[in-house]
Amino acid sequence: MTAAVQRGGQATATALVVTGLACQEVGASLAVLLFPQVGPLGMVMLRLAFSAVILLLIARPRVRGHSRDGWIAVVGFGFVLAVMNGLFYLALERLPLGVTVTIEVLGPLVLSIVAARRASAWVWAAVAFAGVLALGGGGWDRLDPLGVLFALGAAASWAFYILASARVGREFPRLDGLALAMTVGALVSLPFGIASAGSALLQPQLLALGAAVAVLSSTIPYALELIALRRLAASAFAILMSLAPATAALAGWLLLGQELAWLEILGIGLVIVASIGAVRSSQRAARGTAEPLG
Repeated sequence: MTAAVQRGGQATATALVVTGLACQEVGASLAVLLFPQVGPLGMVMLRLAFSAVILLLIARPRVRGHSRDGWIAVVGFGFVLAVMNGLFYLALERLPLGVTVTIEVLGPLVLSIVAARRASAWVWAAVAFAGVLALGGGGWDRLDPLGVLFALGAAASWAFYILASARVGREFPRLDGLALAMTVGALVSLPFGIASAGSALLQPQLLALGAAVAVLSSTIPYALELIALRRLAASAFAILMSLAPATAALAGWLLLGQELAWLEILGIGLVIVASIGAVRSSQRAARGTAEPLG
């Protein structure tokens, strides 16, 4: 493969990841617009239910021949999916999209810092902390406290999501584990979603919009990321994913009219920088562990 062809493939992969991020935030914006009709927990149910149906049709997972540990992993992953999405949408009801995603990114960021096991990683922790303080726009009283708690819960859930996803990936082939876990998550969210949305679930147009949120927020981004990872190093992919707060802030401004103060924009920028730095630190730590002592 020539260098020019390789660079072209990487550029295409980068565009796919950015497109996936954009679709994800457009889906989140559409979900916010549906909150008055179905509520955040109703939206969670619709997203997980339609995502489960799509994944089951694509993966056609086997339900026999799996170990007890495998099923425990899938059920745990399903609960994490339901909790993470529930807390994220509850936060979105009270906070701007960009702020919510920035706080949520702290989950994988902390995981990267811990995994790095390097003193330099704590510099990025300090940068992230400064970013979170700046998110208050000079005063946390501008942000809804309960919304911040929900977003922090979503951040912790995202860290557990990464760990649970890795475990399920080891136990199940291809997309089987994700499809089964998504089904568990949909079942967990079902009673809360029905209680939240009520008779609105009988409206075909709302169901169609719920399906659109599932496709935009889950199906398209996951498919594009899967294709991109064939051409892009995992490290470069992780850095690109760190741009999620920026795409969320842009989507919130363009689609929801959510304007941010300059300190909040600075906070989002600092968290992005900290995420990229933490990813690089964890990569250096991994290379240091892999290199033989000589």
